[in-house]
Amino acid sequence: MKNRTLGALTLGFLASTSLASPAWAQNVPPDTATQPQTTGQSPAPGTNATDVTAPPKAVQERQAARGVPDETEIIITATKREENLENVPISVQVLGARKLDQLNISNFEQYTKQLPSVTFQTAQPGFTTVYMRGIATGGDDSNHSGSLPTVGSYLDEQPITTIDGTLDVHIYDIARIESLAGPQGTLFGASSEAGTIRIITNKPELGVTTGRVDSEINSVDHGGLGGKLEGMINLPLGDRIAFRAVGFYQHDAGYIDNVPGQVTLCGDATTDSDGNVNGCVHNGVHFDNSKYVKKNFNDVDTYGGRAALKIDLDDNWTVLPTVMYQNTKAHGVFFEDADQGDLQTVRFQPEIAKDHFWQAALTIEGKIANFFDLTYAGAYMDRPRFTTSDYTDYTVAYDNAYESYGGLANYFDFRDDAGNIINPRQHITATDDFKKMSQEVRVATPADRPIRALVGAFYQDQKNHIFQDYLVDQLATGLSVTGYPGTLWLTNQRREDKDYALFGEANWDITPQITLTGGLRFYKFDNTLYGFAGFGPEPNAAGSHTGVDRCLPVVDDPDSPLFGLHDPSVPYATGTSGLDIPCYNVADIGANGQAVPRRSKGTGHIHRLNVQWKPQENLMFYATWSKGFRPGGINRQPETPPYAPDFLTNYEAGWKTTFGGSRFRWNGAIYHQIWSGFQFGYLGPNSLTVIQNGRDAKVDGVETDINYIAGGLSLSAAAAYTNAKTSGNICHDAIVVDPAPDCSGADDFIVVPSGSRLAITPKLKANATGRYAWPMWTGKAHVQAAVTYQGSALSELRPDAEAITGKIRASTLVDLFLGYDWSRYSAELFATNVFDERNELSRFVVCSICTQVKIVPGRPRTIGLRLGAHF
Repeated sequence: MKNRTLGALTLGFLASTSLASPAWAQNVPPDTATQPQTTGQSPAPGTNATDVTAPPKAVQERQAARGVPDETEIIITATKREENLENVPISVQVLGARKLDQLNISNFEQYTKQLPSVTFQTAQPGFTTVYMRGIATGGDDSNHSGSLPTVGSYLDEQPITTIDGTLDVHIYDIARIESLAGPQGTLFGASSEAGTIRIITNKPELGVTTGRVDSEINSVDHGGLGGKLEGMINLPLGDRIAFRAVGFYQHDAGYIDNVPGQVTLCGDATTDSDGNVNGCVHNGVHFDNSKYVKKNFNDVDTYGGRAALKIDLDDNWTVLPTVMYQNTKAHGVFFEDADQGDLQTVRFQPEIAKDHFWQAALTIEGKIANFFDLTYAGAYMDRPRFTTSDYTDYTVAYDNAYESYGGLANYFDFRDDAGNIINPRQHITATDDFKKMSQEVRVATPADRPIRALVGAFYQDQKNHIFQDYLVDQLATGLSVTGYPGTLWLTNQRREDKDYALFGEANWDITPQITLTGGLRFYKFDNTLYGFAGFGPEPNAAGSHTGVDRCLPVVDDPDSPLFGLHDPSVPYATGTSGLDIPCYNVADIGANGQAVPRRSKGTGHIHRLNVQWKPQENLMFYATWSKGFRPGGINRQPETPPYAPDFLTNYEAGWKTTFGGSRFRWNGAIYHQIWSGFQFGYLGPNSLTVIQNGRDAKVDGVETDINYIAGGLSLSAAAAYTNAKTSGNICHDAIVVDPAPDCSGADDFIVVPSGSRLAITPKLKANATGRYAWPMWTGKAHVQAAVTYQGSALSELRPDAEAITGKIRASTLVDLFLGYDWSRYSAELFATNVFDERNELSRFVVCSICTQVKIVPGRPRTIGLRLGAHF
């Protein structure tokens, strides 16, 4: 009843508002936007009659003020200078304001559909790991104490890459999204090993008052009603000051059903003739999820805004302070159980995820001595997250695994304070408090000189307070983690990742047709992990010494029966983390006997060398040799050594062409990459993430995109072919995670054979869009179709794990649009995923011995209406 009421209120509110779909002026093809219109043809929305006969520059300036650039010439800043896309010798795909609006893109999943070189794995919005060009292993890559990302994310000039989940920035009033494939580390740093994604917002415009308001109502098949409400305003505050603000609210309807389910765990233990436990009778704890059964329980609410102030201090200096806030609240889970029906799961606890962030940023641009261009970009971001999760799958898996020992509750002695056996089912309460500060300053010589240079310095500090509380209701105080009654396992750690860099790039126009570019980045990283992870005082016969038993200091005498464990007669080492923990076991012992953070640090340099050749106007070829890197890090498993940095070497040749007065554009690149000593994560003992360095991998690929515009017709297509395989066997040690490189150790075995295909990335990913607009009545009508194809991919690098989780299925999605715009108003009907395809985004299991496969599907067929106006 509550869902129907909310849906009706949402529908009534949005449908009664006269609002516009974004940037409808972009329906006018660029080559006709400045031509006089014939009788009966109205001016482009947001223009007046004089606009269509005004000089092209005037029209472009007006369009830019509304966030509607003339995209016949796409200006990007991928090289930290403003340049025409066709002159940049890098493989870059751009989603401009026109395409973002025409495809109704508002989130990460939607825009990555249009980027063939980009793939990802996800559990729910905001908990996503991004990959490019096949540089992916799958596994547990998104753990909070795991590897740093291989793909960098930027919001304007500021890096927003986070340790354990890409920010799902709401896409509205965005100038463009730039996808830079291949190592970008010389200019964009450590987390741009495989590529960089940059979201560029529209900036305040001087002397222009303009605004837009947009709305949507939609219905999701197998789900409920959703919609969004967005607005933008640009105001001049004098001759040299302008203000721009954006606000948005979006409700995404749920489509996953939590269906009835029940579990009966082991009860009475059975014994053999000698009295030894050899099994159990399934007459123990019985529970069901009747209290939590609900249809469409994975709805999401997102709201927030941005504000920017542009201040021209004089003709040479500009100050741009910005702030952004976004709050997302998601209910339920976004996966289906492989053994249940379509879009169905069985969950036994209420689950919620709250993810919000705010970022304050400052960009200063100016000239020094009327010659050098100086840019400063600084930002501070705070991203607290809160989640509650059902961990029944873990309980069931371990109860089955220990059935021959009488089941989980008997073997691990799950009891209450009165000594009674209790339900061992776990649920998790977790928080992450992520903070990030970045500072960059760079100086560039004039872009119109035959020899140009850019030099800069960068500093970044990322901090994350990681708290995960694995709770068992009624667990005895004596069996709980010290100081946390009812807590079976506690993770309470502080992680800090610091990066320092000096970088530079120089360009030399050897001839008017040939340009040589060289870049270097000298880096230093210093990463630490500090705190506690594990069980309380050893409560059972399982012999799992992870937790308080390993608190520092530990016995280092190999002949002692307590070797590697804490001696209870010795006081715990103290530390300075300020954490509320029983003791330190994720730490090292310092010179003064105190617990100090575990540390991974290093220095080095990476490079980029590029040559481009322009034999004629609108034709360019280039070749690149570049290298990227990702810092090493710390494993929290006490016996597991740290992992080293990995490196990506890229050999690439590409082309950029335009024909027919910019009506036809064809760009592409062919590349060969070597990923050396790559890091990969998997669930080890106690389902703790373990990161180790593998051998090498080789990736060969081709990526291309085509665009064509003629009159009211526009066509575009993009595709990427990726062949990524390991080179050399990846080994594991049965005793410790420290195998010999050639698997020659006595306890070594092969976990990934040489020649295995890398995970997550399909061999082929492609998309195509066709749009036609024509005059009708007093306005313009349009139709549009978009199709996206993604081939199958492995869900895990390790064959034994992939045999359980299975392949990510291939899928083809079709979206259709039909719209009409007139004067200052617009309307559009749309249907996405028209054939209701179950495209799989991810497949995974929740613990190391779990076999219950979770599948994250894309959104089912969605039909909706966009309405609006602008001024």
